[in-house]
Amino acid sequence: MPEGLTWGQRFTLWLGRRLALRHQRVSLARSCRIHAGARIHPRSGYIHIGEGTAVADGAVIQGNVSLGDHCSLQMYSILVGYGSSDQPDGRILIGNHVRIASHVMMIGANHIFADGTVPIHHQGLRHQPIVVEDDVWVGAGAIVVAGVTIGRGTVIGAGSVVTKTIPPMSVAVGTPACVIRSRANPTTE
Repeated sequence: MPEGLTWGQRFTLWLGRRLALRHQRVSLARSCRIHAGARIHPRSGYIHIGEGTAVADGAVIQGNVSLGDHCSLQMYSILVGYGSSDQPDGRILIGNHVRIASHVMMIGANHIFADGTVPIHHQGLRHQPIVVEDDVWVGAGAIVVAGVTIGRGTVIGAGSVVTKTIPPMSVAVGTPACVIRSRANPTTE
């Protein structure tokens, strides 16, 4: 438990941890901090939350999701992975030192809608993984769709919709997200 917390803060983190661990397929590192208002449920998948990672009030983690060490998932962000622990085809894999701002959404599946004669909900889902490599910052309100990899050291601008893989050390913004510059060779502005 971090030093300098009030009794109420300590209780909230203790309760958040207990609520997450009531599910058999949830693994929490000893130093991670889960707010009691976070919603964590593995469904048929497996959830792992690494050392020093913080999950804020109102954040949702469902299905097959792995958060690395020293990450933060802010208020009202949603991570929904698909597949099972044996079949991780729609898994969300978050690296170390990743910052995910408020209201970000990552869903490891897309609806199939190719046949116009069949209702969309009868056509099923296409599960694809989402990979966010180390040292990434995903800005507030961004959406990351299934099948995308966000490279190490990348910044995703607030409100962006990431529909394709973003290379390492990039700054990507917009709908759909496009790389506007590289962080590999910083210049003075």
